Amino acid sequence: ITTVSSTGYMMIPAGPTEYRGGRGRGVWAGGYTPTQVNTMDYVTIASTGNASDFGDLAQIRVNHSGSSSSIRGLFAGGTTPSSPNRTNAIDYVTISATGNAFDFGDLTLDRYGQGSTSNSIRSVFAGGTGAARTTLIDYVTISTLGNASVFGNLSLPAIYYIAACSSSTRGIFAGGGTPVENTIEYITISTTGDAQDFGDLTLSRWGSAGCSSNVRGLFGGGGSPGATNTIDYITIASLGDAIDFGDLTSAKAFYGTSACSSQTRGLWAGGPSPFTNAIDFVAIASTGDATDFGDLTQARQALAACSDAHGGLG
Repeated sequence: ITTVSSTGYMMIPAGPTEYRGGRGRGVWAGGYTPTQVNTMDYVTIASTGNASDFGDLAQIRVNHSGSSSSIRGLFAGGTTPSSPNRTNAIDYVTISATGNAFDFGDLTLDRYGQGSTSNSIRSVFAGGTGAARTTLIDYVTISTLGNASVFGNLSLPAIYYIAACSSSTRGIFAGGGTPVENTIEYITISTTGDAQDFGDLTLSRWGSAGCSSNVRGLFGGGGSPGATNTIDYITIASLGDAIDFGDLTSAKAFYGTSACSSQTRGLWAGGPSPFTNAIDFVAIASTGDATDFGDLTQARQALAACSDAHGGLG
């Protein structure tokens, strides 16, 4: 037996796993004010308060989508001020750090308004519109760099402005237009293949934004065709129609993946003209209306979001 006399010590980590080691951060990127911007903001999801500057995207873009592992955040597709304005570019950031985004690779085609979701290994991008609306689903391996590969297709007619969320097993895609849909579809993220029917939202809408714990998926806002404040929820492991959860603090159509989450909280940020910088939050395991969290660094719409502690990370 060896004994050591020292003033040093080790502290065992405490608290929820998703908040250890810097996890529990949400990041929003891009959007328009109405000027298009490459701004990225971040918050600590477990707290409340105003967002802080994170850095800049590699290019200015709007109507793009965000997804992430516990380490990397990806922002894909969208439209830019340049012509042709559609892009297939994917940027990445290290969520626990701050700084500008770097080039990751490309989607299989230029598009905007796609839904994207992820687990700890893969990000999946579905639907959207480019030269034409598409049903195509792409995927990438988040820990590598490179271009996307084909995953399969949505079963719906080609739609865009789709909401998305995930558990560690399933990816969920909901709503979209045009025509405005209430359909919810799902995939198994670790495989490839076409999406299958899950159920329906409580109302047809496009431009809503989704977030999740590993158990529940939430879809907030959207156009129906006018903006709505409705939040729906589903149990991701089952099949069936969505149930009313509560309301956002105001009616908003996001036209981007503007929501992010931890295992306990869902956050939605930004919104339509007159542009807002408001961030709303809810407790995912409960039901009820959203509460004010704080503000983005600037009012804007059609931005994308990701986090390092969402439901797809288990």
